[in-house]
Amino acid sequence: MVWPMISFRSRMPKILKFTRFSLRDFLVAAGPAVIAILATSLLAYWLVDPSPPSVVTLSTGQDNSAYQTLGKKYAGALAKHDIRVIQQDSLGSQENLQRLKDPASRVDIAFVQSGSTEQEEAERVGLVSLGSLFTEPVWLFLRSDRGGRNVTHLTQLKGLKINVGPEGTGVPILFRKILSVNGVEAEELKLGALENTPATVELLAGRIDGLVFSSAPDAPLIQMLLQTPGIRLFDFAQAEAYTRRFPFLSHVVLPRGIVDLGKDLPPKDYHLIAPTATLVARSDLHPAIIDLFVEAATTIHGNAGWFNRKDEFPTASYTEIPVSPAAQKFYKNGPPLLQRYLPFWLANFFERMWVVVVALGALILPLSRIIPPIYVWKVRSRVYRWYGQLRAVEQAIEEVPPEKQAEVYPAQLQRLNDIEERVNRISIPLSFADELYGLRSHINFVRRRVASLMQTEAPNLRQGTSGH
Repeated sequence: MVWPMISFRSRMPKILKFTRFSLRDFLVAAGPAVIAILATSLLAYWLVDPSPPSVVTLSTGQDNSAYQTLGKKYAGALAKHDIRVIQQDSLGSQENLQRLKDPASRVDIAFVQSGSTEQEEAERVGLVSLGSLFTEPVWLFLRSDRGGRNVTHLTQLKGLKINVGPEGTGVPILFRKILSVNGVEAEELKLGALENTPATVELLAGRIDGLVFSSAPDAPLIQMLLQTPGIRLFDFAQAEAYTRRFPFLSHVVLPRGIVDLGKDLPPKDYHLIAPTATLVARSDLHPAIIDLFVEAATTIHGNAGWFNRKDEFPTASYTEIPVSPAAQKFYKNGPPLLQRYLPFWLANFFERMWVVVVALGALILPLSRIIPPIYVWKVRSRVYRWYGQLRAVEQAIEEVPPEKQAEVYPAQLQRLNDIEERVNRISIPLSFADELYGLRSHINFVRRRVASLMQTEAPNLRQGTSGH
């Protein structure tokens, strides 16, 4: 009883060899298709929707400006996601806009004041807005001892030395527009072009009569000037009228006591006109980076401020530059679902996988119809190729001269034996076994034919031999 069991176990690998699925044939049949799928998927993954950059260049503003301060906050926010933000100081909004328009500057994103450009121009050069971040009131500070105490209308600025900043900022253009609607020509004033910090020094030293900023109230220079004795803030009493003339402006109020309640600073409500600060980027900036900047903006600018309620900013409103689709989606639905629960790079990887899925769908469907026939052909070819050998045997025994029959027939019979021995070693799936057995029966058929010819020709062979 032990010997049959051992014999059966020894035959098991051989039985499995002839009954299992032919993995080798499947790999040969599907290999080119798999390689094509992988190559197409990788190409789609890296080219169609490339991975987000790990370094982004942000153009900010002058020293001690709100833009420069905010740039550091954005750099810190994106560093948490392993994105390095390179900050480039600038004169301000206009220079930032010029850098964005110039590909050679390598600036990806920048702070730009609303009203700095037109929608058609922004679309033509490929710029998109990530939304408005905060209001940037126009701050006109005047020295009380140089006639500033009595200035209640902009027409009274004629002849005074007013610093409006370098042309690279947005203030000179904006302030000239404001003067023009008041019937004042820029040439009627002595307009300076110093940067914010040196202009503040000149004002405090009494060498100029006033200066104009357009900045968020948390800028260090604004905070200092609001609390400096002898420096007076101009009240835009006609602020609402300015907003009707210039749609990119809004009317904001600096509440009494907001700077220092104990000292009652300022001593009254001040009406101000304010464009908004916006984040503007090149249209080819990766959507995932846009999501990170908008998410950072929500954290940085979402709280209540001197001129806004909580969650009023950032917003897709108050900008003449078309808002990026990725930013619009963020404002509507919040951060992408996966980014709420996964690290940025991992979430971005899974979000980009849809590109691979599309590529796979485009290939797998047609290839799924091609691979099975190729597999069947590959398996059957291991059987069918021996029919060529059988046909060669049949051709060899046809019209054999009598003097060659004694040599040819036995040789072809031995050839058939060799073919059968090799066929018996073929590994083939069980579902194709009928074709293997069919081949073996055909080998026997040809063998019987050869044997029959040998028997038929045997008397002739013997007579030929005796006659000789």
